[in-house]
Amino acid sequence: MAIRGDAAPAVTRPRDTEPEMGGTASKQDPARARQRPLPEPRPLTQHGPAQVIAMCNQKGGVGKTTSTINLGAALVEHGRKVLLIDLDPQGALSVGLGVPAQNLDRTIYNALMERRTTLADVRVPTDIPGLDLVPSNIDLSAAEVQLVSEVAREQTLLRVLADVRDEYDYVLIDCQPSLGLLTVNALTAAQGVIIPLECEFFSLRGVALLVDTIEKVKERLNPGLEISGILATMYDTRTVHCREVFSRVVEAFGDTVFQTVIHRTVRFPETTVAGQPITTWAPTSSGAAAFRDLAKEVIAL
Repeated sequence: MAIRGDAAPAVTRPRDTEPEMGGTASKQDPARARQRPLPEPRPLTQHGPAQVIAMCNQKGGVGKTTSTINLGAALVEHGRKVLLIDLDPQGALSVGLGVPAQNLDRTIYNALMERRTTLADVRVPTDIPGLDLVPSNIDLSAAEVQLVSEVAREQTLLRVLADVRDEYDYVLIDCQPSLGLLTVNALTAAQGVIIPLECEFFSLRGVALLVDTIEKVKERLNPGLEISGILATMYDTRTVHCREVFSRVVEAFGDTVFQTVIHRTVRFPETTVAGQPITTWAPTSSGAAAFRDLAKEVIAL
């Protein structure tokens, strides 16, 4: 299943964009060809214990934070209770939900580094009922250094999660764009990993390093860790290169690739400015529909 980092995928030289219309589009678009009806999730009678999913990719700018916010909001629409954890010192997840984390006295840093502070102490509600957030700011950058001297440093997040797991159905962890100690903490605490992958050549090559890291964490720290799925983001049907990269991903990973594909749209930058998920900012948009479909796939896992 793994792609070796030193083996370049067989992707042809990019050509000019090509318009696609009608029946020709469905034949030329490999993402559309994989579409199948998705079952409606069953309603829940009680919440918890949560399934913990790390949203992880060491390459930045692949739509990881956007995917975390909107998947969480879509899961809530399907009746699930969700906790989002911002594990990136840049605090993009917090900003994307309109939470001024830079002004908060306590964040995920305090829960990780202070024995008397719990996740329940630092979490904050969002504007979406059923969707809570553990915010982050630049203070978290110090944790990467301070955790090095801690006993069982890779299990720190796992330990602090234990107090709140029974309250939620899903915990989504937005990892920083690196494979450092904070990301290893997320992988150690998680049962599954969702890899947002931009349909672009260099993003594809970088997946090999991430898969190797996941395999090492599974072998040494977390035997139950699995790749929940690879999520194609920033997909543009008009470019041959984008379609070919997607085909290569499917060829390498097969059914591990979600059938839901997140297309490029101006709506996502708008939601960041608004501090809302796309499901509330533009509820009838194609982007909102895509994340509702992704939530169905995640629930069905």
